[in-house]
Amino acid sequence: MKIAFRLLLAPLLFIGTASLVKAQNPAVTHNIWTSGTPMPLALKFTMAGVIGSKIYVVGGVTDTAVVANNQIYNPVANTWSTGTAIPTTTMDGTVAVVKNVLYIFGGENDGITQTNAVWAYNPKTNTWTAKAAMPTARTSAAAAVDKNIIYVIGGYSNSGGRLNTVESYNPATNTWTEESPLLVGKSEPSVGLVGTTIVAAGGYSTSEDTGDNEGYNVASNSWTSLATEPTGTNASCTGSAKGSLYLAGGSNNSGNALDNAQSFKGSKNKWTTQASLPQAVAAPGSAVYKSVLYCFGGGSFSSQFVGSVYDNVQIYQP
Repeated sequence: MKIAFRLLLAPLLFIGTASLVKAQNPAVTHNIWTSGTPMPLALKFTMAGVIGSKIYVVGGVTDTAVVANNQIYNPVANTWSTGTAIPTTTMDGTVAVVKNVLYIFGGENDGITQTNAVWAYNPKTNTWTAKAAMPTARTSAAAAVDKNIIYVIGGYSNSGGRLNTVESYNPATNTWTEESPLLVGKSEPSVGLVGTTIVAAGGYSTSEDTGDNEGYNVASNSWTSLATEPTGTNASCTGSAKGSLYLAGGSNNSGNALDNAQSFKGSKNKWTTQASLPQAVAAPGSAVYKSVLYCFGGGSFSSQFVGSVYDNVQIYQP
């Protein structure tokens, strides 16, 4: 009887354990937006990067001034803390993370003049260090990382307009290399590594938003045209996850914020419409943590000191 009882009990224990695991790991609901704890300071044209389990949201502009803030978001605890401020105020640069160091490239310190400054932030020491300057001073560029090399793509300068410039930075040697230019010069593109291709979608060209979509092959140092972005946008919340590049919000030719969202599947060279943003937003900071897209702040209009500035955190689960 004891043996029979134990045999009967064993499957019951197994079923109970499986049910417990299922309860602790609920199914993920896809293609939805949720909200995080608001930012301590409302900003647009801010920049964000992931180091470990934290998202660092740096620089940006309020409704009156460019700032040097370093706001740190914990996506697990949904809380904010503060790190050492950037040595100078800056907005609308681009960031990338390599080996747990956050790099800021270019932007504008005063909202008018472009810079080629490069700053590196080490969260272990909570300190900033100046690095080799970019060859081209610019704002409104975007960056992607492949094999620990950072590619800074496009942008704008007062002297050169919308740029097709592509320059790569090697953090290990603190050196720059000029790469093949974009097929179309543009500022505020949405850029990310999708598979083995760096995708640069949308942005603002010489006179209007462009649906131009290009893929960069690092090995051959060449760009190829890809499927056109259905809604030409610039200054979107953007990031790559699970083989796709996601674009949410941004602005149109009038500068007004949008609430649309779309994704580009690299393997299929295809665009798909996704769930709309709860709050239309232009020029937010953006980062991807564990395949989830985070959109920080932004505003109602894609120009500094014009329109509302938001402190909300909009979170997208692909």
